Amino acid sequence: MEEKRKLKVGKVVSNKMDKTAVVAIQSLKRHPLYKKTIRRTVRFKAHDEANACRIGDIVTIVDTRPLSKTKRWKVVDIVSHRQALPETQTDVQEEAE
Repeated sequence: MEEKRKLKVGKVVSNKMDKTAVVAIQSLKRHPLYKKTIRRTVRFKAHDEANACRIGDIVTIVDTRPLSKTKRWKVVDIVSHRQALPETQTDVQEEAE
């Protein structure tokens, strides 16, 4: 019998710990009584062996055995890197002149 591992895709919100990235996963859920859509964010601590994740990266994580008190996920793949920061307004004005 083949074991199915849970896969999740989320955004890295912190990488300050050694070999650990905090990944936030957002989901939309409808309120049962008021029918308003609520955005729910869950944060997972994931093992990042190479410290390759940067804040803003979109990553895929998979569940694994407990690696520490709160770490139960492992980074499998970096789907996309964060977007480059846009140029400041003053740089654009200087180039126009």
